[in-house]
Amino acid sequence: MTARKAKAKAKDRRVEQHCLRASIGSMIWTRRFVPAALLVFFGGVALAAQTPSVASEKAVVLHAAHLLDVAAGRLVSPGEVLVRGHVIAEAGAAVSRPAGAEVIDLGGLTLMPGLIDAHTHLFLHPGAEDLQTVEEPVPERVILAEIAARDDLMAGYTAERDMGTEGAGSADSAVRNAIDKGLIPGPRMRVSGNAISILGGHEDAIHFNPASHIPSNADYANNATELVETIRRQLKEGADFIKIYETGTDRLVDGKFSTPYQYTEAELTAAVTEAKRQGTRVGVHCGGEPGALYAAKAGVVSIDHAFQLSDETIRIMKEKQIYAVPTFAILEYFAKTSDTAGLGWGDAILAYHAAEFKKQMAAGVPFAVGSDVGPFPHGTQAREMELMVQYGMSPAEVLKADLIHGARLLDWEGKIGELKKGYFADVIAVDGNPLEDISATKRVKFVMKDGVVYREQGSGNREQGSKQ
Repeated sequence: MTARKAKAKAKDRRVEQHCLRASIGSMIWTRRFVPAALLVFFGGVALAAQTPSVASEKAVVLHAAHLLDVAAGRLVSPGEVLVRGHVIAEAGAAVSRPAGAEVIDLGGLTLMPGLIDAHTHLFLHPGAEDLQTVEEPVPERVILAEIAARDDLMAGYTAERDMGTEGAGSADSAVRNAIDKGLIPGPRMRVSGNAISILGGHEDAIHFNPASHIPSNADYANNATELVETIRRQLKEGADFIKIYETGTDRLVDGKFSTPYQYTEAELTAAVTEAKRQGTRVGVHCGGEPGALYAAKAGVVSIDHAFQLSDETIRIMKEKQIYAVPTFAILEYFAKTSDTAGLGWGDAILAYHAAEFKKQMAAGVPFAVGSDVGPFPHGTQAREMELMVQYGMSPAEVLKADLIHGARLLDWEGKIGELKKGYFADVIAVDGNPLEDISATKRVKFVMKDGVVYREQGSGNREQGSKQ
């Protein structure tokens, strides 16, 4: 090991030790003295929601009326989870209660895995997207992203795939790293950096005066060579995966949908090949054909938005298990929000997407759940699951799409998405039965991520020293 690497590792250990001491001190202090301003800033959520209990190797038993078995699509009653440190040791109707274990009784709630959002934008907030890059400096946007990450976590989202900083470069890597080190609260993250698009393409400030030289909200790459170069730079800067804009702008005229492609099949294949060489994958923003077919043939991991998919594209997606990520919530928001109605996202395109979604379901397309949150408020994206149910998918299948497929899409299969031995202790509790009423996912009362309790609202009762 070089002296430089040894020095860096020692620094990381000091940071982690400092964070642990700071977290413990903060927890003790805030439980005794809570400034009113703190409660105002955090929106009045219960104190435990904002002051995480520090995970250790001690045992914690979560007890509730029910537990969601995602794969089987059923509730186990009662439900219990035994957590040791950062992982689940047992889960089922009854678990061991080791001597000294802390028991958190969540009453009539339902235990389930932490939610997964496969399409987020931490660096966006409601308002004019194109102006945020122009008016807000990156340091300000980082602070807003940190707040967004906290809001998503408190809403029960313990893992997310962030699909582009929209002009903030690789700043998402810093937010991810701060979360991983315990400096700020937030979901475990997969981040893409600034995303990639062509000159004059989607996200290229095309509504501004060209003479003003307003920067693009994505990194330029105009051919296969530039794609490979940009991918290498983004991965060097800390991206976990690559996000490419394959289509845009989408149009629906007289019931006919169209969207120009940005990269050929050969160009996308070069991108996928380079990402694979470095052990990662490519997801694409793609409204429809022929771009969707080019992306499927190239072997991307997901086609996000997927308003229109041809029969051949569907066949390839089924064969290669490429996920469609519908993002209904953002369309609904644009359709109903007056200050964005001028973008052309009306009820007609939402209805078109819903009809195509039903065809895709019938044909067996694999789905994951992503909301495109950011342009609408963070922490409200469980609306996406409600809309998927509204447009024809059963609650059980939506939960599988979100949790099991989401874990695969984020490359955490076998680690998140189910309450099983050896999985990360990402556990939430909701009010209601999500298999009967998917809106229960909007009523999150308890959040644990990586064995740390971030939110405990209302009915949580604790016991110390329970015996086996």
